[in-house]
Amino acid sequence: MIERKEYLDRLIRFRDKELIKVVTGIRRCGKSTLFLLYQAYLRQQGVSASRIISLNLEAGEYLHIKSAEQLYALVLESLEENGMNYIFLDEVQVVPNFQRAVDALYIKHNCDVYITGSNAYLLSGELATLLSGRYIEIHMLPLSFKEYVLASGSDLGPDRLYQQYITYGGFPYTLRLESQRDRLDYLNNVYDTVVLKDIMFHRAIADVQVLRNVMNFLFDNVGNLASTKKITDTLKAGGLSISVNTVEGFLTAFVDSYAFYRAGRFDVKGRQYLKSGNKYYAADLGFRRSVLGPKAADHGHVLENIVYLELIRRGYEVFVGKVGQSEIDFIAFSHDGVEYYQVAYTLIDPDGSTLVRELAPLDAIRDHNPKYLLTMDWGEPVSHNGIRQINVLSWLMGEEQ
Repeated sequence: MIERKEYLDRLIRFRDKELIKVVTGIRRCGKSTLFLLYQAYLRQQGVSASRIISLNLEAGEYLHIKSAEQLYALVLESLEENGMNYIFLDEVQVVPNFQRAVDALYIKHNCDVYITGSNAYLLSGELATLLSGRYIEIHMLPLSFKEYVLASGSDLGPDRLYQQYITYGGFPYTLRLESQRDRLDYLNNVYDTVVLKDIMFHRAIADVQVLRNVMNFLFDNVGNLASTKKITDTLKAGGLSISVNTVEGFLTAFVDSYAFYRAGRFDVKGRQYLKSGNKYYAADLGFRRSVLGPKAADHGHVLENIVYLELIRRGYEVFVGKVGQSEIDFIAFSHDGVEYYQVAYTLIDPDGSTLVRELAPLDAIRDHNPKYLLTMDWGEPVSHNGIRQINVLSWLMGEEQ
C-alpha cells in the first residue's frame, strides 16, 4: 500500500475528536486504502481488532443493507461496551438515508465515526443539515507528482517521470500494472465506473453518449475558459442536439463526482468574484489520455492542470485571476493570505518575448503578496522584481516552498 502521509496525519490528528470524519474524493483515489492504513495505525497504538468495525457498503455481503435502521443495527451488534469503537463506513452513500445511522452512531459516547463517499451528494441536503458543525471533511485526490515519484521507486529522472505521470495519471493502482495497455484498460474501467455510478445514476441521465461528448470536450479543453454556451455551440456545430441547460447540468454532475474541478474567476483590481468564464481541470490526467487517445496535448494547459490540483492539495482556495485585460493563471487564497501563480511550460525563445508576456500580469499587481512563475525549464531560481521563477517539478516535489 502507498502511504498517503498527509491524509493519514489528518485522520490521526482528529482521532477521538467529537467530529465525524468524512473522506471524499473520486473513486479509486485511495480512500479505502487510507482507512486500512489508519486501522493499522490504531492497532499499533493498542486498539484491539474487535473495536475496529469496518464495512465497505458496496461489497456483496452488505447488499441486504437497504435502510439506515439496518445499517445501525448491523454496527450496533458489533460494538464493545468498554473503550472506544472505531467505525469505518466505506461508500456509505449507497444506503438510503444513511445519515440517520451515522448521526445515531455519532451521539454514542463510545463511537468514533469515519465515512467515505465518491460524490458531493454525501455532504449535501439532509446530511449537511443534520450533521452541521459535527463533521470534518478530508478531501482526497489521486497521487500527487511527489507521491507518484516516491511510490514508483524508479530511478528515472523527474522529466521522464513527469511524462509518465501525465500519461497514466495518479490513480494508485496504475503503479501495480506494468504494460501501457493494462494501465489504459484500468483507467477506462475507472472512467466508466465514475460515469455510470456517480454521474448517470445520481442524475438519472439516460443518454450516456451525449454525456461522454460533453466530458470529452472538457478533457480536450483543460485550462481553457469554458462557458456553457461555448460548449453547447461547439457540440451543436458537430451535429449534436443539446441545450444549454443540459450542458449546465452535466458540468455540475462532473464536479459533484469529483471528475473535474471548477475554477472560477477573480478580478484582482476590483476585488470581486466574477460570474462567468470558469475553467475546468481534470481530477486525473490519466483519464484524459485514456479517453482522447494519444492526440497531441497542449503541454502548457496540462501543466496548468497539474499545478491547479497541487494548490488544491495544499489547502488553497484557487481562482483564475483577471488583471485588466490580462489573466493570471491562479490566485491562491489561504488563511495566511494570497499568492499569485503564473505557469509556463517553457520560457526559452529566441527573443525573450515569452518571459515578458508571462511576467506582465504579475507585474500589474501592485500588492506585496508572493508571486511565482513556474516553468519546466531547469536552472537556479531567479527573481524578476520580486517574482520568483522556479522549476515546477522542484516545486511539485516540495523542494522550493
